[in-house]
Amino acid sequence: MSASTATSADAPGTPAPVLSFSPVVLSVPGRPVDLQVRVSVPATGTGLPAILLSHGHGPSNNLSSLNGYAPLANFWAAHGFAVVQPTHLTSRTLSHLVADAPGAPDFWRSRAEDMTHILDRLDVIENAVPQLAGRIDHTKVALAGHSLGAFTAALLLGAGLNDPDTGNVVHLVDPRIKAGVLLASPGRGGEALNGPMAEQWPIIGAVDFSTMTAPTLVVAGDKDDSRHFTDMGPKWHADPYTLAPGPKTLLTLFDAEHGLGGIAGYDAAETTDENPERVATLARLTVAYLRTQLHPGTHTWQTACEELTTGIDPVGQVESK
Repeated sequence: MSASTATSADAPGTPAPVLSFSPVVLSVPGRPVDLQVRVSVPATGTGLPAILLSHGHGPSNNLSSLNGYAPLANFWAAHGFAVVQPTHLTSRTLSHLVADAPGAPDFWRSRAEDMTHILDRLDVIENAVPQLAGRIDHTKVALAGHSLGAFTAALLLGAGLNDPDTGNVVHLVDPRIKAGVLLASPGRGGEALNGPMAEQWPIIGAVDFSTMTAPTLVVAGDKDDSRHFTDMGPKWHADPYTLAPGPKTLLTLFDAEHGLGGIAGYDAAETTDENPERVATLARLTVAYLRTQLHPGTHTWQTACEELTTGIDPVGQVESK
């Protein structure tokens, strides 16, 4: 295991202009409404690796949809990724349409299946977006998620889940996903899941990280104290790193709360720890990590980590196993 202290580090390359197109509408049999996605890509370039981004829940109407997470989606696209953002059935934009649909209110299986549908029809999405056909490398796919989105991403990266309806352990891992980024992810269940919201969202504690074998960057804020779920304190959000086998990397952001500085949207009022520099640093570090994971033999992440040890005002700490 290794550790380093983090300041900011730039991923190499000049940011490109970004094209963003939405909605791309996919009809999914049995889904109560069509699956809508936003696609953001650099204006030029081919062989683009893809990042599927799963939104969280949250109090806003539109941040929990394809319209959220612009601070990350735009940065990732500007630095060479094709970013695909679905609107899950948990989105507040759909609450009046799906409140009584099977799977409500957490739609845990549907959320994961949304990502599988996107991968199954990535060529359809690619051809639906002007100037994108033939530009995505379908063999280089990463998955990122924030909060409830990180819960969804963990399932697709290999974590098991004890289905509360059947008692059976479910595995939804998708081998097409080569690496992941879990942002402010929920942690373990059991006795640790003892907050007032635990009874309303028991699915949160049903995840088993011990089978999550895919390379994953886990990002946690050291002030992210989710007392509505647990009394473990901020270390609960590091559980996907602590409880999963390697290769895993943990980025702990100093003074960061659940919004990690404001990744869900520009100037979002509910961001309790608004810090544009923190968001920019996180965006750069995720680019460096995913470049290295999706392009074996490159040293972007190693270089970034070496640069992170410099400076007198570190913004976080990185450790790996």
